Amino acid sequence: MNSGKYIFAQVVDFLPYRVFETIVRHYNGDFHAQRLNCYNHLLHMVYGQLTACTSLRDICLCLNAHPNRLFHLGFMQSVNESFLSRANDKRDYRIFEELGYAMINIVRPKYQKTQIEGIYLPEYELLALDSTSISVSIKLADWALGKYTRGSVKMHTQIDLRGCLPVFIYVTDGKWHDSNVLDVIEFVCNAIYVMDKAYVDFDALRRIDECGSFFVTRAKSTMKYEIVETNHNIDMSTGLRGDHIIRLTGYKTRRLYPKLLRLVVFHDKDTDEEIEFITNLTDFLEVNAMQIANIYRNRWQIEVFFKRIKQNLTVKCLWGYSENAVKIHLWTAIITYLLVARIKAELNCTYSITEVYTLISVSAMEKMPLRELLAKPNSVPASMKDDYELELFDF
Repeated sequence: MNSGKYIFAQVVDFLPYRVFETIVRHYNGDFHAQRLNCYNHLLHMVYGQLTACTSLRDICLCLNAHPNRLFHLGFMQSVNESFLSRANDKRDYRIFEELGYAMINIVRPKYQKTQIEGIYLPEYELLALDSTSISVSIKLADWALGKYTRGSVKMHTQIDLRGCLPVFIYVTDGKWHDSNVLDVIEFVCNAIYVMDKAYVDFDALRRIDECGSFFVTRAKSTMKYEIVETNHNIDMSTGLRGDHIIRLTGYKTRRLYPKLLRLVVFHDKDTDEEIEFITNLTDFLEVNAMQIANIYRNRWQIEVFFKRIKQNLTVKCLWGYSENAVKIHLWTAIITYLLVARIKAELNCTYSITEVYTLISVSAMEKMPLRELLAKPNSVPASMKDDYELELFDF
């Protein structure tokens, strides 16, 4: 008896199929595809991410164990791990990359009304930039050179602080310096980029300023400057210790960034440390010093994002070791994360993204409405609450 669609089949309905088919035709992705076309390839990878499979063999083992369910799950047919491995090595990773950016454009607007504590700047985009490293065997992935003769893959990521969603991903080897990604990113107007000290490249910071964008980052201890103006209207009880307009005086830095900068000094009571932030938001009245400190404090959301994908998705254990296979793997992980975020937003789910992922993961092969699965149940019905409370004390 048919009792509805499988949870996995309902989840993949949120993928933009027509957009993906356009991308596949653009890259001629299905040319000479015998048993595993691009969409079937994508479904295998998303299934592996949603069900926390640790290898391609596990994906194929789970699907081949249910041959009568494959069509109802959305698969045309299942394949063995050799087919999947060859597809990851040979199929153009840009097909999955472009699908990832298409998903970003769909999901990101759904979280634009998310409030960020301590920051009231609705006219600006708030973007945090950082990278995370994934250890690999240098013998298996000889292209992924890391530090100290070890293998490492680095995923440079930019997230929107409203919703903690990725908006830019760039995969390199472990030796690629973080600040180099500033030469790859296309900066957008009226955006505030939040970065740590690793990204202090004054030539790149000047380019951010020239395109009408802003940045907030930590100042290096070796930075030389002179104070031009000081804002004395600050509340010391909040932890602020200084708010200044400065000019760089270093031999190279003053040529790379000749404009004025703003220096905000904040005392962190938890670590008993004074932290210096530099930014090109130089208007004391438009953005106060406490908001600048809060903007940098919220940079920690990108570390939360890395924790989410590493603890829930299969990221630390790679399914292939060629450069193309690694990029396909990481992009399908991002697509799966965005897929779960889209489901949460469109179904108005009160669970967190991590909780939605967990519920889908354990129920992927069940037949029930997805909305019903993600509806948070009441522990005790309202009509029975008074009687239930009385029974607790009825001995």
